[in-house]
Amino acid sequence: MTTGFTRNAQERFMRPRNYGELEVPDGHARITGPCGDTMEFWMHVDDGIVTAVGFTTTGCGPSRACGSMATELAEGKTPSEAARIEQQDILDALGGMPEAHQHCALLASNTLKATVENYMNNQANNSDTQQNSCSNCEKTDCSAKAQQPDESSEEYQDRQQLRQRLCRIRHKIIVLSGKGGVGKSTVAVNLATALMLEGKQVGLLDIDIHGPSVPTMLGLEQETIQNGPDGMVPVELGDMKIMSLGFMLRSPDDAVIWRGPMKMGVIKQFLKDIAWDDLDYLIIDAPPGTGDEVLSACQLIEDLDGAVVVTTPQKIAAIDVRKSITFCRQMQVPVLGIIENMSGFACPKCGEITAILQTGGGNKIAEDMRVPFLGAIPMDPRVAEACDMGRAFVHHFKTSPTAAVMSDIVEAIAKHAQTHG
Repeated sequence: MTTGFTRNAQERFMRPRNYGELEVPDGHARITGPCGDTMEFWMHVDDGIVTAVGFTTTGCGPSRACGSMATELAEGKTPSEAARIEQQDILDALGGMPEAHQHCALLASNTLKATVENYMNNQANNSDTQQNSCSNCEKTDCSAKAQQPDESSEEYQDRQQLRQRLCRIRHKIIVLSGKGGVGKSTVAVNLATALMLEGKQVGLLDIDIHGPSVPTMLGLEQETIQNGPDGMVPVELGDMKIMSLGFMLRSPDDAVIWRGPMKMGVIKQFLKDIAWDDLDYLIIDAPPGTGDEVLSACQLIEDLDGAVVVTTPQKIAAIDVRKSITFCRQMQVPVLGIIENMSGFACPKCGEITAILQTGGGNKIAEDMRVPFLGAIPMDPRVAEACDMGRAFVHHFKTSPTAAVMSDIVEAIAKHAQTHG
């Protein structure tokens, strides 16, 4: 198990130093890495010097070794100096580590930085001056203020932090599809972009854990997530804030092999630990079907304005869409409406739409299931071109007939969301 590891690292496999939680910490952070390991740090600071750092990790030997070494390097330094401890510093102090486990050092470094930032934030801000804090919020029916039997429990505090974060987001819309390949992510990206172009503050959350495509569709493959004083900072594109697991993978070729609990954990982190701040809309791009990711999002976000369901004209897609609507009703999530994508072929030269597949399936489902029909988007080669170029179609081809159709759909979605919200 320890082949390729130095003696220094092996000692910390078995007996990691500073392992365990500190009482009443001055700084605290918890981060789950793409590998699924969760690392948690606690820090004490006296007279401007880090006097103690404790940590825990759900990972095995390499994770314990890296967490332990990060805490040792931080002790005795100023918080600013501790924040400058990088992945390579930890690896060098351990005498190296096989490449397959070096991500553990990156997770330790990021968690240490987040702990220092939490300490800095605690020093710079207090609860009675923090914007939109629960103490000065005028909302009397907000779930973040709900009293629970044990307000000191970690579970309660975790839930309150999630609610306080979501409280600052006015409308939350999830984009679903019962079938893969129907253009759901295309709809989500263009919906978010169109709302941004209307002057709205928008967030776009990609919860497709196994196939995150939003970074590619917006030309953001090289972007990474940074830590800020109020949590992890989403990638920004104009006035749109974007979060995807794709930003946290070392390579776009990496396969994420996670079971249900890990998926719910990272989605919860995206909602609770990301500094979304004040948003008019949060658009959530969900993977196909009604599995763990969609279920987690609907359970964690207690006040979803509703779901937009995407289908194509094919019968098999239409059948699966009915299941998505049934799922929403069981989860008590309003269905804002159905979009029929790839509904006919739009000639890029003249704009004429030719029916290739049978059309009208989306409208028929809407009538049968008694939900709104939002519109039909034709199959336009420029949509695929925009996705490959990393551009939002509704922005870069805004004068096209297809973009006009999308804009009308966005207007209908916004209207339905405001009605339900």
